[in-house]
Amino acid sequence: MRADVEAAKADIEQSIALLRRRLDWDVALRKLHELNARVEDPTLWDRPDEAQSVSRERSRLGASVEAVLGLERDLSDAVGYAELADEEGDEASLEEARRQLRAIRERAGRAELEALLSGEADGNDAFLEVNSGAGGTESCDWAGMLLRMYTRWANAHGMSVEFLEETPGEQAGIKSATIQIKGANAYGWLKTEAGVHRLVRISPFDAAAKRHTSFASVWVYPVVDDTIVIDINPSDVRTDTYRASGAGGQHINKTDSAVRLTHVPTGVVVACQTGRSQHQNREEAWRMLRARLYELELQKREAEAQALQDQKTDIGWGHQIRSYVLQPYQMVKDLRTQVETSDTQGVLDGDLDAFMGASLAQRVGVTREG
Repeated sequence: MRADVEAAKADIEQSIALLRRRLDWDVALRKLHELNARVEDPTLWDRPDEAQSVSRERSRLGASVEAVLGLERDLSDAVGYAELADEEGDEASLEEARRQLRAIRERAGRAELEALLSGEADGNDAFLEVNSGAGGTESCDWAGMLLRMYTRWANAHGMSVEFLEETPGEQAGIKSATIQIKGANAYGWLKTEAGVHRLVRISPFDAAAKRHTSFASVWVYPVVDDTIVIDINPSDVRTDTYRASGAGGQHINKTDSAVRLTHVPTGVVVACQTGRSQHQNREEAWRMLRARLYELELQKREAEAQALQDQKTDIGWGHQIRSYVLQPYQMVKDLRTQVETSDTQGVLDGDLDAFMGASLAQRVGVTREG
């Protein structure tokens, strides 16, 4: 077998071995068998909350086990194909086998990173909030570009996006927006994107074609399910209603259906305007507030346990995590991991996996041999 095929095979086998160790393979298989048996027990469904928790755990563990088994099957098929092509001197088929191995190696790499998503809420859906910084139209346009970037990333990974609140800019872009991203490990992947994002470009709004620097901030927090209890004193929350902006027909423009909640002790503010009634928006806003306060608690725990305070606090101007430079050269660089690329358009179109993966690995401090 060709040396490059042998090397690819060895690399994928190393990834599979690492995944098995992280899953504690024999224990994982026994646990999955037990969960399958519990789900098949009809009496479990008399306890909906427990049934939901068990079903979610089975789905998560089952997906992890199947990912490893799928990599093993596909690796065996690709290597067998390569060996046959090599014996027959079929270069076209051999190149196809190499392509298959490259794809399997990419899947294995992503599976390695997903194995790190073991945080309490990593498997949950996520709320993502974008806010423009100082700079008027420039920053609003940049915030709109970021919102599009994350929407495209989510869609590329089979996740759905629901718009919950959007305040348009006066001339372009958005002043702020909140979306809910629904999909496996949405919060786990997105949580390292929280921070300030900096854009340098020739302004399309400047007749003199001067270079401008714009900032926008991103907040990410998990959607908490009903089994997680977040105690909030209603007297600590100020409720404001206002007329929703943007599209929505006569109803949304003529009634004070939008709801804004302010948690006075922490200063956390959430808003929702997409529902057709104030009641719907109030209910969704309370879900968002619970999620934000839960995320604050997760941050506190992580800071105390892992001493990562510098990475998790003071999400504000001057604490940018990534720079997107479009002029005078093309470069996107993460200032925490030093990962960079000249494919700026690809990044703005949602190709963020390299940045997310590096940040996630750095955050948990895990090496490939760990």
